[in-house]
Amino acid sequence: MARRKKIYEGKAKTLYEGPEPGTIVQYFKDDATAFNAEKHDIIEGKGVLNNILSEFFMLGLGQIGVPTHFLKRLNMREQLVRSCEIVPLEIIVRNYAAGTLSKRLGIDEGTQLPRPIVEYCYKDDALGDPLVSEEHIAAFGWASQQDMDDILSLALRVNDFLSGVFLAVGIRLVDFKIEIGRVYEGDFQRLVVADEISPDSCRLWDIKTGEKLDKDVFRRDLGSLTDAYSEVARRLGVMPNNPPTPGKPTLVN
Repeated sequence: MARRKKIYEGKAKTLYEGPEPGTIVQYFKDDATAFNAEKHDIIEGKGVLNNILSEFFMLGLGQIGVPTHFLKRLNMREQLVRSCEIVPLEIIVRNYAAGTLSKRLGIDEGTQLPRPIVEYCYKDDALGDPLVSEEHIAAFGWASQQDMDDILSLALRVNDFLSGVFLAVGIRLVDFKIEIGRVYEGDFQRLVVADEISPDSCRLWDIKTGEKLDKDVFRRDLGSLTDAYSEVARRLGVMPNNPPTPGKPTLVN
């Protein structure tokens, strides 16, 4: 069998041509990066956990009518997803002050915000994914006004869903980021939640202790990232039958 064609390799995932037109195989790597890839390490088992957790969240969103690019999980490290045109924005939803928001505005980390705040960053690693306004988005044609209305609605629906899911297992959803893709069906376009939803893209704190259960564990050298992600998976009831073990992952042709 011919080896699959690689379409794109990012910091945390590799994309391959899918078995059917309009599909992509999304492979989850064990790479962990922070500070625009200035900090990098290989965390054994991270890709397995993110794959399974992202499947859990994407399926849940589908059940409440939020469209996503997810089709099915293929194995411990791969998903089959719809091919889509990614809107060149990271959509960030914040429920509590943390990270760059705290630094920019001088608000203590953990301060509950008066309402969810949605921010947009232009996806460009070379520029450090700068924060942009809706004026920038409209002026440079990255998304139409209708797109922005739909993106805002999707982001807030995802926030409601994730906040409830995490609250039920004693985890506070501090903030998260998503990406949005355009799927074309004939002349009709619709927006879908794309990329992944995992502890890589969410900031998660234990409600009682404040313990961090997300990539801040890696960013701030707070312990084992695999242990933190495994705890999230355990609480949600989605731990893999064979938990991640050290060893070089094998690509499936």
